[in-house]
Amino acid sequence: MKKLILLSFMALAIASCKTSSATSTKIDSKSQVAIRGNWTLTSVTYPSSDFIKVTSFGLADSKCFEGSTWKFVANNNSGEMALTKSDCAAFSSQIKWFINKEGEFILKVLNAGEKAKKVRNGYVLKVNVQSENSFQLIDKINVGNKPTDVVYQFQKN
Repeated sequence: MKKLILLSFMALAIASCKTSSATSTKIDSKSQVAIRGNWTLTSVTYPSSDFIKVTSFGLADSKCFEGSTWKFVANNNSGEMALTKSDCAAFSSQIKWFINKEGEFILKVLNAGEKAKKVRNGYVLKVNVQSENSFQLIDKINVGNKPTDVVYQFQKN
């Protein structure tokens, strides 16, 4: 009997320690609907931006994202993004995205012809200061063993 009680407590402890993935939580439909449409990423800011370079989303220098265009379709969590800055390499891609109940923006950048369910890598950013005409996404990076926020400011077209 004591072994059964001990096993029950151990199973309960293991189950309570289970972490939840950002992708396994429920969708925040209200936040998603507010973001649908066409947007321009107007600025990328972070401390010491004059001294360090940040590669955003594994694609390009963060400053190349300034002026990029983004389209968010809320009903199927799809969209597209395009880098258009003149002194940077042009890039465009389909995306899959959603916002979970914890206020996290989940983003997958898709290669041509690639299905989102086949893509195992993505990005989790925090949605901040969301209004009808603007919102921010905040990415946490590590600079010199110090957590630093990279702030992506979006403006509605």
